[in-house]
Amino acid sequence: MTHRRLFHLPLRTLRRLMLTLSVIGGSTAIANAQTNAVFLDNLKSLRVEVNGLWNSDPVVPLGGRNYVSILFDDLQHNYVRYTYRITHCNADWTPSDLLESDYMDGFNGSRIEDYSPSMGTAMLYNHYTLRIPNDDVRLLVSGNYRVDIYEDGDDEPVAEACFSIVEQRVGVDISVTSNTDIDTYKQHQQVSFDLNYSTYRVNQPEKELYPVVVQNRRWDNHVEHLQPTYLKTNTLVFNHNRSLIFPAGNEYRRFEIMDEHVPTMRVESMQYHAPLYHAYIMTDEQRTAYLYDQDQDGRYLVRNGDNDENETESDYFITHFRLEMPELPDGNVYLHGDLTNNRFAEEYMMEYDHMEHAYTIALPLKQGSYNYQYIYLPNDSDVGMTAETEGDFYQTENEYAVYVYHRPFGERYDHLVGYQKIQYLGNQ
Repeated sequence: MTHRRLFHLPLRTLRRLMLTLSVIGGSTAIANAQTNAVFLDNLKSLRVEVNGLWNSDPVVPLGGRNYVSILFDDLQHNYVRYTYRITHCNADWTPSDLLESDYMDGFNGSRIEDYSPSMGTAMLYNHYTLRIPNDDVRLLVSGNYRVDIYEDGDDEPVAEACFSIVEQRVGVDISVTSNTDIDTYKQHQQVSFDLNYSTYRVNQPEKELYPVVVQNRRWDNHVEHLQPTYLKTNTLVFNHNRSLIFPAGNEYRRFEIMDEHVPTMRVESMQYHAPLYHAYIMTDEQRTAYLYDQDQDGRYLVRNGDNDENETESDYFITHFRLEMPELPDGNVYLHGDLTNNRFAEEYMMEYDHMEHAYTIALPLKQGSYNYQYIYLPNDSDVGMTAETEGDFYQTENEYAVYVYHRPFGERYDHLVGYQKIQYLGNQ
């Protein structure tokens, strides 16, 4: 396979363009910072796992035997030497002022040594795994971390993966209700939480503690810059805050691509068009009602029909999606979920077929079980909307996570001193 850069632009130019667009759009660095990203067409299935759990969030406790795994495939198949560099970041995902020796013990810039070729697949690839900590590096402090991956000898990253390390010093008590301050059991859900710092010294808690709230690992609609509703003994209380009202969305859609010959869940047909297999997902429609399903809130699991050596024996299928609905003006519709790293990147933007009255997209996906949804992004916004494509319904089961950062006076970085998530179970 040809080694091809996205949009046929040099990586340095592409990254500068992305940064410029984020400034023009008025977004802060945190808006898309904790989403993984690849900058080469041949890199796929980039994901971050904690302690080997496929459904884990990218947050690992400090110390102990905890570890982070960064996994990806290179569809070039021929072996490429990749190196990595780890950067400690502030709460807004900009690099912190710490020296490398302050946040890590070992060497930065080492090679990724763990790789294996695919076996028995039509799409040939190499599977790479980077585990942190390892023999070369150990991380010392809490906070946000970005791992940039490079082709050996190049000075521009081909991918980046993000995770956080937490030292749980602050108690986080979260609740979610669909009886919100703007509607009652209709289209929204409201988050409330308390931060208890009774066992942790904070001189000015209302100024030093910095919470960030995220829905379903989507950083486009995260909430930050929050002020507590009131203070009580050793506790900051955040409730009845209109900033903490989220559109409820709908349950994620699901499908499985497990077998190259037999259509599995919600696959209409499997076809072979040399040199690859193609999976055609059943046509989707614009949703106007709540539809319950046992989803995984946007995640996906790599596996094949034999459930054997999933990472190297699972093939890639060109997977076709189709959403029948009227064309939406003044914006675009994106395929969205962990399968697209929850990013509004050009390669995930759907095209509208005026003859078929449908949005369509096709992309290579590794065999497995997938969650996905369609999100509308207005031209004048960097926050996606579910109302137009999926609908917003109070019953929807969503995950909400609260990150709590702390920068004591005179400190050079933001500690991550609290993390907690809750799954809102709707009417259950």
